[in-house]
Amino acid sequence: MPYPHDLTDGVVSLRRYRDSDPSELAAAISESEATVGRWMNWASADYRAEMAMDWIRFSEKAWAIGDSFDMLIVDARSDRCLGSIGLNQRNRENNFANLGYWVRQSAQGKGVASRAGKLAIEWALWRVGLSRIEIVVAQDNSASRRAAEQIGAQFEGVLRKRLMIRGALVDAAMYAVVAGDYPR
Repeated sequence: MPYPHDLTDGVVSLRRYRDSDPSELAAAISESEATVGRWMNWASADYRAEMAMDWIRFSEKAWAIGDSFDMLIVDARSDRCLGSIGLNQRNRENNFANLGYWVRQSAQGKGVASRAGKLAIEWALWRVGLSRIEIVVAQDNSASRRAAEQIGAQFEGVLRKRLMIRGALVDAAMYAVVAGDYPR
């Protein structure tokens, strides 16, 4: 699957990772330990550019075989890294994938996740051809749940002990978007 070149709403854009991104990506993750790190085990203040480069290489390989589609969320005008978004855990037999996202702390509360999520979902439904996108969020992660709702995902229920966060199994809220939810 080729990388898309036109995923933007004029405020945020989604683009492939570049070899020049690791330092800025690491800075965004380090800045966000208090917020993103609360929910994502890998997000810490000591996240380094080398770790970001490893992630970029892993993401490129997964994209090449169609297992996941990870993109950088950037400011549409400045190209500043705002976070990351990806379709992962792709289930080819049942034609669905999981949507995951995070936004750097200094860009939170500005609609970045919901804008990026809408772009990613439209691309996944209409260009990749997936029929269902799931968003699985820690039940207590109110910001991510709000973003899922603003994206247009429907709440489908609580999954008991679904996510491992900081060594503890926690309940998760399941949201989903199906092709009929997003008109062409």
